[in-house]
Amino acid sequence: MFDISVFGRYTYLVTELVWGIVAALLLRRANAVRKAGVTILALYPIAYVWDRYTLAVGVFDIKLRTGIDVAGIPLEEHLFMAVVPGLVIGMHETIFGDGADGVAVTDP
Repeated sequence: MFDISVFGRYTYLVTELVWGIVAALLLRRANAVRKAGVTILALYPIAYVWDRYTLAVGVFDIKLRTGIDVAGIPLEEHLFMAVVPGLVIGMHETIFGDGADGVAVTDP
């Protein structure tokens, strides 16, 4: 197996970028980029507070990161908060979606 720690302090960033590309491809294929964007924006404040708290109390000790903090948390964590829901939505929409980006249409 490939040891990704070879990227040193960029390991977490590289991981987020790779999985972010996978998420973006799935979202594009499923025509769900806008839908995911709205969901990510809605979830982001909750994820930020949760992440900030768990880092402050020592739940995580992220060693292989750039060391760049934005608004009190690692840059990579901001990416994580977009990549994870993007990947979940991309997978869900690839499997179950109808390919219609945007608001769901209901029968009258």
